[in-house]
Amino acid sequence: MNAITLTAAQARSRLVAPEDMVSCNLAFIDCKLPGSHLKQNYSFIGPGVTQSSSQVVNIPEPHGFNIGAAAMPKGVTNNLHLHFTAEVFLIHEGCWRFRWGANGEHEAEFSAPAILTIPTWIFRGFTNVSKEDTCGMVYTVLGGNNTGGIIWHPSILEAASEYGLYLSKDNMLIDVNAGDTLPEKSGLLAPLAPEEIAALRDYSIEEMRQRAVTGEERQWSSEGLLDAVLPGHGGEIAQVIGYGISQDRHSVPPVTQPHGFSVEWLRLRAEHQVGRHLCPDIQVIMVFKGSLEVTWNQDGEEVSIIAPERSVISVPANSWRRYRAVEGGTEFILTTQGDQRKRVYWDDAILQQAKAHNRGLDPDGYVCKLDILPVTARRAGARIEKLTEE
Repeated sequence: MNAITLTAAQARSRLVAPEDMVSCNLAFIDCKLPGSHLKQNYSFIGPGVTQSSSQVVNIPEPHGFNIGAAAMPKGVTNNLHLHFTAEVFLIHEGCWRFRWGANGEHEAEFSAPAILTIPTWIFRGFTNVSKEDTCGMVYTVLGGNNTGGIIWHPSILEAASEYGLYLSKDNMLIDVNAGDTLPEKSGLLAPLAPEEIAALRDYSIEEMRQRAVTGEERQWSSEGLLDAVLPGHGGEIAQVIGYGISQDRHSVPPVTQPHGFSVEWLRLRAEHQVGRHLCPDIQVIMVFKGSLEVTWNQDGEEVSIIAPERSVISVPANSWRRYRAVEGGTEFILTTQGDQRKRVYWDDAILQQAKAHNRGLDPDGYVCKLDILPVTARRAGARIEKLTEE
């Protein structure tokens, strides 16, 4: 494969810093309902499920998944709706009460930092129930390039009509009070029939709890990256959804259902780094704590960006990159396209330094001590370490 090289302008274009984020308060049909009118919707990568033609999308390039966020003050609610593809919530701050079921009859609360994945084809909603009177932020990862939109609970469609809000058959918002023309009933999105709602699968609180990983439940591994043994490196990985880039043969993700992407935590101590490596799959970083420096390119001029907390960074497939924690320790979430176990290729300098510390990869691509491998296994491991240029 041919590695790509980024210019400084291209590197900056792949960073969505806090000052680049543009919210939309008219993204959904419940935007004028009391208790929901103060929520702000963001589309960082892909349009997500927005129902507004005015929604700003920072990076429209297809990634195989969409990433957005909801910013909601204390007490504000996102009402019952269902998705057709995966929806993963990444709680950055605050405490949130999630509801699900035919009429939102099940409830559970999760506080930052936590990750929750809600099954497709069930109604769900959530409310900021933080003790602090602040605006909380929840990031979302949605499966697929085209999510197909969402279906709102019939009660929400009925309530919204009292405020002059409707949905067209193509799932876009119609605001009569803003001058939009209300089509004939045949041109409106029909509510889901009661018998169809009754046929949706029900998930218990216990089943939903198994689809969440709180901050305290993260299982950090110091063997997930080949370079972690090197001085000034020491990156740790905590898997959450699917098999990501971890090279620890003992790590098992808590959530293994296919999503079309993997989600895992990475953390670095201040001024420590993850050495130069390449992944053949497109990835997105969300910085949850501290600031992260991302430096691209192997041959030629390196280019870097500094991503402060809350930033989103799109990392192209087949690009060489390294990460460094700045301004204290850093925690970030890495979302990688695909359900397969991801392969990581390390720079030759990293491979040689690791070898000097008796570390390499076994024939299955996992970190191991080199001196316990027979010659045949060392040769096989060395072959999978190498990136072949075509």
